Amino acid sequence: MKFGKSFGRKALVLLCGAAVVMPLATSHAATTVPPVDEALLRETIRTLSSDEFEGRGPGTAAEPKTLDAIVARFKAAGLQPGNKGQWLQDVPTATITATNKSPLTITGGAQTLTFKPSSDFVAGSYRITPHTEVKDSELVFVGYGINAPELGWNDYAGIDMHGKTAVILVNDPDYAMEGESGPFRGRRMTYYGRWTYKFEEAARQGATGALIIHDTFPAAYGWQVVESSWSGAQHFVQTANDGADQTVANGWIQKPVAEAILKAAGKDLAALTAAAQQKGFKPVSLGLKANLSFDSTIEKANSHNVIGVLPGKTRPGEYVLYSAHWDHLGRCKPDATGDDICNGAVDNATGVAALAALAKMNAAAGRTARSQVFLAVTLEESGLLGSEYYAQNPVFPLAKTVGGVNMDALAVGGPAKDITVTGGDKSELTAILRKVEGEMGLSESPEEHPERGHYYRSDHFSLAKRGVPMFDVGRGTDLVNGGKAAGQAASDDYTNVRYHQPSDQYQESWDISGMVQDVKLFYRLGRELAKSTVWPNWHPNDEFRAIRDKSLAAAKGK
Repeated sequence: MKFGKSFGRKALVLLCGAAVVMPLATSHAATTVPPVDEALLRETIRTLSSDEFEGRGPGTAAEPKTLDAIVARFKAAGLQPGNKGQWLQDVPTATITATNKSPLTITGGAQTLTFKPSSDFVAGSYRITPHTEVKDSELVFVGYGINAPELGWNDYAGIDMHGKTAVILVNDPDYAMEGESGPFRGRRMTYYGRWTYKFEEAARQGATGALIIHDTFPAAYGWQVVESSWSGAQHFVQTANDGADQTVANGWIQKPVAEAILKAAGKDLAALTAAAQQKGFKPVSLGLKANLSFDSTIEKANSHNVIGVLPGKTRPGEYVLYSAHWDHLGRCKPDATGDDICNGAVDNATGVAALAALAKMNAAAGRTARSQVFLAVTLEESGLLGSEYYAQNPVFPLAKTVGGVNMDALAVGGPAKDITVTGGDKSELTAILRKVEGEMGLSESPEEHPERGHYYRSDHFSLAKRGVPMFDVGRGTDLVNGGKAAGQAASDDYTNVRYHQPSDQYQESWDISGMVQDVKLFYRLGRELAKSTVWPNWHPNDEFRAIRDKSLAAAKGK
């Protein structure tokens, strides 16, 4: 995933609402939890992270082995093939590598400004085309590039962006606040603050190009992260129009580059930033034109998602989703011993193991009213592409998808006394979590660094941005044995020593009692939805509420 992932945010759960909005009410009886098959957890992690599987790189010789292993465990649990009688869903992808990159030149001022690729700016394209060129495209400063009708906020008001390039600030207008009382939840980032949204909105506005101004604190990472992430091959899900509805080019510019461009236009970045933080801001045409170009080498390939299902007893057309990504990095940079296999034991053989254990538990407990779907997705490490493809081409309608659990890197070690909620209280699903955490005797700890937008960086987000309400919660670091000091030490060890390294390997000495606690939590949350009649939605004014309401209205009209 671009721009990295924090270990503390990788053990995730998602829950989503559907078809008809009803008052949230759950059964008073606690969910009975079958035993977690610890032997199955260990055996699955051990197998998938063995050297034989070569780091589970999609499109490599390891993919068929991985798919066979997952299907075998789904069959053993009693699942049925979930994709119209098939276990697999094809995921067609495109890999684009830019070459022959030109400088970014800005004309129309007293003199032509020239900026170097990589060190001054980065650019790419979502369009699958061998040559990309932006020529004499008028630059328009569009503030934070946000169009939020539910908040009465439109940074594109009154301007036709066709043929123009948007210059955009990163994060939300109120990101510098300490609390969460601002229109965009203050310090906590909303999706409007994410760089992916800004490129998507520029495309919806018809812009030719989009350039985000990098600033380390509101971006939550330095320029070196942007530079490295955009310098190599870029992976995308294939679409019917090869991305023709996207901008011609999009990218980032260093803050000093933006200051120089605005100065050439007779403007001041600080002053425009202050203006853009106020409701009613209008876009500012800069009287300058942008030019850049590059060639692209394009490779197309197929990977696969694995889908199993336990059909519902009385409402089989309503679905609860459990998911985890099966892929990892394959062969990677060798360590000091020459080991070049990134085995991905924690990331994410643990998630797939939990998926298998949950399938067995739910089958043993008996079918629920709603259907339960078990989804092992590919290409998470390449930008959530497997979940993105499923969300674009859902086997089970998103408007009928009631909820689900996504598991991404369950921490090694003992159980915790707390959980943390990523993204905060975004939907009516909070009531379900509070019920379950009370039953399990767990407390709730605040999310660290809410301004970094971790909610938008894992597979559940592929569904969230299409309106399906998502809830993201993980085991905290306040361990039963050792407290917060022990939890933080374990997190730091994984992040600093093992994350995306050959050292992320299974060990027989692992304490997996914390993983067992995670699986019990995930089981309760998913089972609560699967046996209930609730249809939760996002809270009013949440950034995903409008698109969800629209999809539900369309489904109801059919």
